[in-house]
Amino acid sequence: MSKTLVETVDTSAANRTGVYLAVLQLVFTLGWTTYLIYLPKLAAEVGIAPSSVILVLMLDQAIFTLTDTAMGIAADRIAPFVGRLGVFVGAVTALSCAAFVALPFVAGTGPGAQVWFIALIVIWAVTSSALRAPPLTLLGKHRAKPQIPFLSALAMLGYGLAGAVSPYLGVVLRDQDARIPFVISSVVLLLTALGLSRVERLAQQSPGKPAEAAPRLGRVPVIFIASMVILALGYQLHFSINSAPFYLRFAKPADLQWLMPVFWIGFNIAMFPASVITRRRGGLIVMGAAGLLGALAVVGAELAGSLNLLIVTQFIAGAAWGCMLMSAIAAALAIGDSGAEGKVLGLVFSALALATFARMAAVAGGLQKLPEYAPLLRWTPVACWAVAGAGLLVIAASRAQQSMQARPL
Repeated sequence: MSKTLVETVDTSAANRTGVYLAVLQLVFTLGWTTYLIYLPKLAAEVGIAPSSVILVLMLDQAIFTLTDTAMGIAADRIAPFVGRLGVFVGAVTALSCAAFVALPFVAGTGPGAQVWFIALIVIWAVTSSALRAPPLTLLGKHRAKPQIPFLSALAMLGYGLAGAVSPYLGVVLRDQDARIPFVISSVVLLLTALGLSRVERLAQQSPGKPAEAAPRLGRVPVIFIASMVILALGYQLHFSINSAPFYLRFAKPADLQWLMPVFWIGFNIAMFPASVITRRRGGLIVMGAAGLLGALAVVGAELAGSLNLLIVTQFIAGAAWGCMLMSAIAAALAIGDSGAEGKVLGLVFSALALATFARMAAVAGGLQKLPEYAPLLRWTPVACWAVAGAGLLVIAASRAQQSMQARPL
């Protein structure tokens, strides 16, 4: 088989893997959105006070923080055996979907089922981690390594599309019986997850290549994950807490369902051209530059004097976050290459969960309602993105300098 034909086959298999992962992330994230929409109502049916719903969501994120990394490590150990990762993810997803489907039915039995309701949430949270880092490890199994940034963008497109349609989904499902969307989303997710085995076989490296031992992760991965926590915290505070008040300076509450997706439109569009830069310059450089760009965009949103200017700055902020997340996935796969892809990806998703937990803790503490903390919440995203972005650029420059010095003259 000629080299050109091999490269064509690799590219085709890689693109199919990327499309599959985009669909999987889309379906999974929409299921999470369905959960968020109905949780207050379901919790009330089992006697959980509305003020305690945020604590349930914080429990979810605390579980994700631990299990995302654990599932990534498990994926590293299973991945060398062709077909095993798909079986593992499919089996765990079946358990996850069963727990998810049961939630509205158990809640319908009343306050006596409160313990069972919480137990099902815990089971669902633990098992759903199998749908984040483990499938994305397949990106690192391709022979076509230069395509990883583009495939990362493709995979994260599903996440971005789900974010864009979430406001509309909330409007559509608000008055519907919870059991129907829970069943539909679970069936679709399970069917999608069961296709992982076939995609896994496409993604495996060439036959006969021995599996490499997982490398020991040094100082750079620690700094990378710490930066990821800071960047994710900036995103959480900007989008989840500050964006709606920014828009309400110029628009009515009913307009938010049309305005909030602007962030995700920028997210989805910017990832693909940024993947070209990531391919040539590396993920750390793109993460750092996007962090600084995002910080400027948040400053612009804070100072915007009109709705049109605010929309532009929100679009740029979303584009910056898309570049950060896409390049973070690509960087994680590069840092973990080869044999620790799942571990580093799991740490990335744990960082995202930890940042979400921190934002929820701020909301639970009522910080956004205290006038003395308002400036802190508004400007913290700027500080997070600027500091982490600058730090990542310094690390990237240092690594580039070391690489040049190591080259023979």
